[in-house]
Amino acid sequence: MTAREYHDRTAHSPASVRTSGHTLEWDIKPFPFKVYSDLPAIPLPREIDPPAIDALAALAGPAPAAPKLGLGELTAVLYYAAGVTRKKTYPGGGEVLFRAAASTGALFQTEVYVVVSAVSGLEAGLYHFCPGDFALRRVRPGDVRGALAAFAADDSLARRAATVLLTGIYWRNAWKYQARAYRHLFWDSGTMLANLLAVAGALGLAPRLLTGFVDAEVNRLLGVDAAREAALELVALGPDTAPAPVAVPLEAVEHATLPLSSSEVDYPLIRAIHTASSLPTADAVRAWRRPGGPHAAMGGDRPTVANDAGARVVALPAPRKQVGRGLGETIQRRGSTRRFGHAALTAEELGTALWAATRGLEADVPAGLIDLYLVVNAVEGVPAGAYVYRPTTHALELLAAGDFRNRSAYLCLEQPLGGDAAAVIYFLARLDELTDLFGDRGYRLANLDAGLAGGRAYLAAYAQGFGASGLTFYDADVVQFFSPHAAGKDAIFVTALGRSAADGRVTIDSNLTLRGRPSA
Repeated sequence: MTAREYHDRTAHSPASVRTSGHTLEWDIKPFPFKVYSDLPAIPLPREIDPPAIDALAALAGPAPAAPKLGLGELTAVLYYAAGVTRKKTYPGGGEVLFRAAASTGALFQTEVYVVVSAVSGLEAGLYHFCPGDFALRRVRPGDVRGALAAFAADDSLARRAATVLLTGIYWRNAWKYQARAYRHLFWDSGTMLANLLAVAGALGLAPRLLTGFVDAEVNRLLGVDAAREAALELVALGPDTAPAPVAVPLEAVEHATLPLSSSEVDYPLIRAIHTASSLPTADAVRAWRRPGGPHAAMGGDRPTVANDAGARVVALPAPRKQVGRGLGETIQRRGSTRRFGHAALTAEELGTALWAATRGLEADVPAGLIDLYLVVNAVEGVPAGAYVYRPTTHALELLAAGDFRNRSAYLCLEQPLGGDAAAVIYFLARLDELTDLFGDRGYRLANLDAGLAGGRAYLAAYAQGFGASGLTFYDADVVQFFSPHAAGKDAIFVTALGRSAADGRVTIDSNLTLRGRPSA
């Protein structure tokens, strides 16, 4: 199966949505936490020092490199990336747990592992992080950084203090979204990475994202069943330390875990596209990211969208670099907006969110594989209409003027959020060109880049005191709406921005103790 075939077969249209016949089987809804039942829990510190940095300053660039990575810093990274940040209790005893990063359908299929060696307070090994009891469990003992470095074809991993590995459990998302869930694995891990990279950067841990690795070997290192759960991305953390011992063959590990549900539904399309987009050997990984290879062809920053000399351009105010709200507080307050009011954003607020979404990052391949199109409904100083964002000049190019609230709601799978929001960002990419350059793995990159950009827009929105929500969409209709400018592209993801209606955002209490308040 090719990426193009998978994308087309999982596209939403009014006809596909109305004829799907899919219903949610609540009695087999997956349990939201992976629990290793045969491994002892290693509780993490329950008091966490929030990153002492303004949220927008954290998005602007990393702090100076820290001399070491301790358990406290690692705990902060895990908590603000994937922890349970708040909870809501309903009459009768029902409880909903909310996580640090948004997830489609609040299904939280992204799991977190970490390989450590030089982390003070923690023995060397491969650990799984469980947000449910806020604990680590050691899946493999010993220093396995050398093996991971070999599988990722990146010698630096054998020297870094730690590497975080994100995986996706297919069924936990496919329960609701069926075969389309493979897209969501990268939207949601990208959103989580937005938090992780910001926090790790703020702590001086020099995070570096790796998207290329030998899939089968990394999955074997983790001990996961690749037919049900698979590695998605790696993030190196911390300073260089003494290099790991020479990698030796690893024994297979197979630990018992609690079942997610009493039965599961298999979606072969998910396994097929994951296999098609996998890399078989370290040599293949090196060739995929070789100097002068596909990433060099794409350039090191976001692409410049077509520039029509006669286009009407709306210059945006310079983005805010500080907002007075700390990064930890911003993540702690995060919650997907359930209902937008029609109050306007300022052009500065919108521009800051767009600037944050398009920031570069340290990675083995470039960001900037997507273009940002917008429907602007209520932004002071920006006439209502359809636009494309020009990141290099920080300006909006007008494609069509007019009130498109109803049309935007329709494009967002007929959800009112898409029409009520002050502005809606539609992430589009030239998928055929990406897969020509990166192979079918380019499909992962496009969805990941959109999820990461959407996650950064989330952070910028909540830092500035307004709301955001990720949405799904009618694929072909989105492209048609923004054409002819968007001709030849594909819709990837959608993020709506705006001010919450009075009852539109969940408010819940913290269940962890945060020491002090971050400085502005």
